[in-house]
Amino acid sequence: MRALISVSDKSGLVDFVKGLESSGWEIIATGGTQKLLESNGVKTTGISEVTGFPEICDGRVKTLHPKVHGGLLARRDDPNHLKALKDNDIDFIDLVCVNLYPFRRTISNPDVTMEDAIENIDIGGPSMLRSAAKNYKDVTVVCDPSDYGRVLDEIRENGNTLLQTRLELSAKAYTHTAEYDTCIATFMREKASLPEKLFLEYDIKQSLRYGENPHQGAKFFASDKKVGYSLASARQIQGKELSYNNIQDANAALNIVRDFKEPFCVGLKHMNPCGAAVGTTVEEAWQKAYESDKVSIYGGIVAVNREVTAELAAAWKPIFLEIVMAPSYTPEALEILSSKKNLRVMEVEMPDCVEPSMQYVSVNGGMLVQELDSDIVKLTPEMCVTKVKPCSSIFSDMEFGWKIVKHVKSNAIVVVKDGHTLGVGAGQMNRVGSAEIALKEAQAAGFTKDIILASDGFLPFDDTVTLAAGYGVTAIVQPGGSIRDNDCIAKADELGIAMLLTGERHFKH
Repeated sequence: MRALISVSDKSGLVDFVKGLESSGWEIIATGGTQKLLESNGVKTTGISEVTGFPEICDGRVKTLHPKVHGGLLARRDDPNHLKALKDNDIDFIDLVCVNLYPFRRTISNPDVTMEDAIENIDIGGPSMLRSAAKNYKDVTVVCDPSDYGRVLDEIRENGNTLLQTRLELSAKAYTHTAEYDTCIATFMREKASLPEKLFLEYDIKQSLRYGENPHQGAKFFASDKKVGYSLASARQIQGKELSYNNIQDANAALNIVRDFKEPFCVGLKHMNPCGAAVGTTVEEAWQKAYESDKVSIYGGIVAVNREVTAELAAAWKPIFLEIVMAPSYTPEALEILSSKKNLRVMEVEMPDCVEPSMQYVSVNGGMLVQELDSDIVKLTPEMCVTKVKPCSSIFSDMEFGWKIVKHVKSNAIVVVKDGHTLGVGAGQMNRVGSAEIALKEAQAAGFTKDIILASDGFLPFDDTVTLAAGYGVTAIVQPGGSIRDNDCIAKADELGIAMLLTGERHFKH
């Protein structure tokens, strides 16, 4: 039995090859791989001894030879193949261990040159992987060091790997080359200024019991790129498996949390905040958020941007929640939460700086791609367009409301006061309808004066201003941009309401 070894990633390689050697396998190796093995006492045959041809073109050509690919591709059960090998003095190669030049790592360097990138495009490696993978019935192909142990165990026990193992390793090899070629194609198309193509790479993270509804199948795939505020890289400490709707809701909650640096808490249901607040402590933020809507939080999700203490965990304990999320938990907090066996407790990395990311939404027959709406314009006094100017406390609430309304389904209106939400109007077909929902919630909670209204899009008519004044609104923050902006400003002046126009909208569909 012969094994051909040619790897870029040499982790765990020596022990693996020594295991093959001790099982009676002949080892063929290339270049640097051969030097490493020989220096560690492994007897090898150089690839040039097999092919009868030297490595040429600075190593670009060394394994592209019939004595390599004939030995890999020939079917052991086909007499014609066997005769062709015999006539051409070619021996079987029964195992290939190859991983590829580090192209992705090379181009991740912002100063990479085209020459460096080109020299890290592997040709012989993918060819050997594909040949071995095609002939998996007779050949074992190994491209992942994590498979070394399994392969050795089967060889020691059976003399060779099992057919099912070879099939699985074949699939992994084709996946490896597909991902590799995708990375190269993306890079080269960009350099050549060719029309953009979208290549996505995600690995299965979890099979879900069902999707939005029980009759829909669903899976959760995750990118291998680690990002902050992401469930894909979060650690689940306890609780049931996440469902499709859990993941959607939790993701929406994390997108809200990332906009706040001060202690903050948000409660969320059906991808809309039902209560949100800032506080001097995270415990205060939670209490204010909870008081915002004690009804809707039932069965909801809570996310905070500070460590969960025993005090906060005790406050959550009597309430039915699906998920809680935080950057960390004290041991005492986890002990308290452990009594709620079904509660999903998630530890989520929440870094100060998060790289911009893209958002992908499938539509029938296509894919929409956009930059995630992660930026938000900072409010300034110069944005005020009315005679009445907001005082510092009102201005602070306008900033808070502006950050929250960004994350509410359009048409979106949020009413706030003292750093917490009083009412949320989401997803209505007209803006004044959303405003009425939010304002009535605030009124029902006993808030009827000095409240602030935030709108994710411009006010198309002055009717929302008139309605707001009747419920005690003293300041409005909105993007502006309507042909009737002047009507809205005039109405605000007439009713003694301060108004800021931000120049930036935050539609959310």
